Amino acid sequence: MRVQYKPSFLRALKKLHPEFQEEIIEKIELFKDPKNHEQLKVHQLKGMFKKHYGFSVDYRYRIIFQYLDKTKKEAVLLIIGDHDVYKN
Repeated sequence: MRVQYKPSFLRALKKLHPEFQEEIIEKIELFKDPKNHEQLKVHQLKGMFKKHYGFSVDYRYRIIFQYLDKTKKEAVLLIIGDHDVYKN
């Protein structure tokens, strides 16, 4: 799967601790292979985010993304943060 990054996602990533950034990058690499989606708990969101999906980085942080095509072979990462990202 190809992954793109929204500029605001990259800015938020740079604000995090370098060791945590490495963990996030590892999770994104796992995300690129659909076989790992169950492990990452990839799920479709509800409500105002119903066209978006999310997956877990750890127990606290999540990544919200959107598929760019119906085949789900390309995605754009939109937001990274704790559960407050769902309140936007």
